[in-house]
Amino acid sequence: SAISMDSLKTSLLQLECHFTWALLKEHVGLEALEETILDHIKYLVEYEIRDYNILSYVNHLKDSNEEALTNLKKAEEAIQKRHPGEIARRSLVTWGNYAWIYYHMQRYEEAQTYVSKVENSCKKLSTTAHGKIQLPEIYAEQGWALLRFGRNYFERAKNCFENALKSEPDNPDYNAGYATAMYRLEGVAERYGEEKRPCLQALKRAVELNPKDTTVLGLLALELQRLRRAGEGERYIEEGLQKTPDFPVFLRHAANFYRRNGEVDKAMEILKKALALTPKSIVLHHQLGLCYKYKASQLKKTRYPPQEEMKNLIQLAIFHFKTVIYKKPVFFSAYSDLANTYALGKRYEEAEETFQKVLQRNDLACDEKQEIYFNYGNFQNFHMKSKSKAIKYYIECLKIGKDTYAGKRCGEAVETLLKQKIESGLGDASDIGTLGLVHTLNGKKQEAIECYEQATALDPNNEEYLNALAELQLHI
Repeated sequence: SAISMDSLKTSLLQLECHFTWALLKEHVGLEALEETILDHIKYLVEYEIRDYNILSYVNHLKDSNEEALTNLKKAEEAIQKRHPGEIARRSLVTWGNYAWIYYHMQRYEEAQTYVSKVENSCKKLSTTAHGKIQLPEIYAEQGWALLRFGRNYFERAKNCFENALKSEPDNPDYNAGYATAMYRLEGVAERYGEEKRPCLQALKRAVELNPKDTTVLGLLALELQRLRRAGEGERYIEEGLQKTPDFPVFLRHAANFYRRNGEVDKAMEILKKALALTPKSIVLHHQLGLCYKYKASQLKKTRYPPQEEMKNLIQLAIFHFKTVIYKKPVFFSAYSDLANTYALGKRYEEAEETFQKVLQRNDLACDEKQEIYFNYGNFQNFHMKSKSKAIKYYIECLKIGKDTYAGKRCGEAVETLLKQKIESGLGDASDIGTLGLVHTLNGKKQEAIECYEQATALDPNNEEYLNALAELQLHI
């Protein structure tokens, strides 16, 4: 029978599955994500259904639809094994993914078959007339998928888990997902200066409901450390190391904890153990890179830095950061880490090249761009000794906004540089005008007006200064 393509497409868009959840591949490194999911399946077999489902979607994004079908088959086998009494209910996402993959393979009959399976099951399961169904486990599966796709999705993930918790407030998995989303959101807020929402209670509750899950235990410890309660946090880390000494996800959180506590050697020992278990993990490579870089910069501060040892540490850090960028080109902070490591080793051309590579990307979020401008300004200031270039890039950062961590630091740095120059008598009208701009961006109107008045006195016909003055005086 000829299938009406319009009605098939309409039906496909009604399905709840990875293909309709707006998960965009430009926000992830597909190779890194695939490896993460495979590691997860290996160490946490109880989540294999949702892992095989998202894996099939990642396969599709990598143009391997045959492989996607294989993984959906594995999801189906797991459903039969784990939920023999409610196969239809537990298969809705899997069948939705099947329908979409067959549709993309232009196997429209099979796509239609799976659409019908979902529609018929929903009618049977649904209490509402139109058969649209909202099951907590589907909200949760969507939430976990969103978390895998990075910081643009954390808010939506939190909402999904909130919806799931409405029907099952004590479900350990939904509580773990909710707490994880809250923890991630707080991390983004802290780094990029947005409003913080505490997640300590959510994490504590998730740990109580799920004492076996050391993943949330690790996050709870890191949260306590964030709240300057590292002593309490460390007790949880020690408990986790007892409970799951060979679980790479927990080991990663433990290493992160010790590194932030300044116990870098302890962190490295744990990271090497974790990397032996999951050699392809991007996050572990990044963390190890940070440890080597830290050790190199500590040595550099000593009176007679041992050159060979420093060179060796720098080389190791570079290796790990390059691995990260190669596997996950959207890991933007790793470019600054790499560039700063080159600079540490006085390899300035390579540092410059790395900064340029990331600054030329058009998919940076504003706050990510700010962080890179801040790092690049520091590179020009402290390594290349070019105050003028440093000033230029600090101002680029400030123009994006002053409320983030990088924005604040740039505001302070550029103000200091300009004042030093002007006070030493080397400043000209344009430096005073620039300081006026910095004061304006920092919200210091009175200081800005004084600067522009001085600049105009030195350069009376400068349109820019006159306009800026008029603009400021309007708003006073």
